[in-house]
Amino acid sequence: MRRAVTTVPGVSSVATVSSGEEVLARWPLEQPDVVMMDVGMPGMGGLEATRRLLGLHPEAVVIMVSTGEDHESVAKALGLGARGYVLKHASTQEIVAAVLHAASEPGVQKRRPVGRRRPVAGTVPRLTERELQVLTGMSQGRSNGEIGRDLFLSEDTVKTHARRLFRKLGAADRAQAVAVGYRCGLVR
Repeated sequence: MRRAVTTVPGVSSVATVSSGEEVLARWPLEQPDVVMMDVGMPGMGGLEATRRLLGLHPEAVVIMVSTGEDHESVAKALGLGARGYVLKHASTQEIVAAVLHAASEPGVQKRRPVGRRRPVAGTVPRLTERELQVLTGMSQGRSNGEIGRDLFLSEDTVKTHARRLFRKLGAADRAQAVAVGYRCGLVR
């Protein structure tokens, strides 16, 4: 993964750490453009490290790294403000794309804390029951086809519901939709 990140255009250095505690200690000194946080990191763990890092430094950009088996932790981290996730066995191209996407998102340098606050009354987007079901499936890491089979819908119908919920949530992709869903209390 380190080798893949060094191929990202504009990356001048890549540092590694061995624990969540080390991330918290080094971030204020080094202020990296992107932190790739392992969900299963030793010590305090990636989820707690992400929560603390973004609580202390909301401008930090975090990408979760997962084996693909811990969808719940990745979804929670996205809800806390992580900008995306990649699988440990992702290709170099996928890692480069994730880093470039996270680092270039609008407002990355001017983010405000997201924490676990509930939105002000009336600001929670109103989703239909089907849109909520699709969002819940996404939060569980399920594909459109899997969601469709569970709901007895075609994959195209699931995609239509997904497009509508993306628009209502102001999300560009599944990860962002799930993150907004967690922040708004639409999924747990």
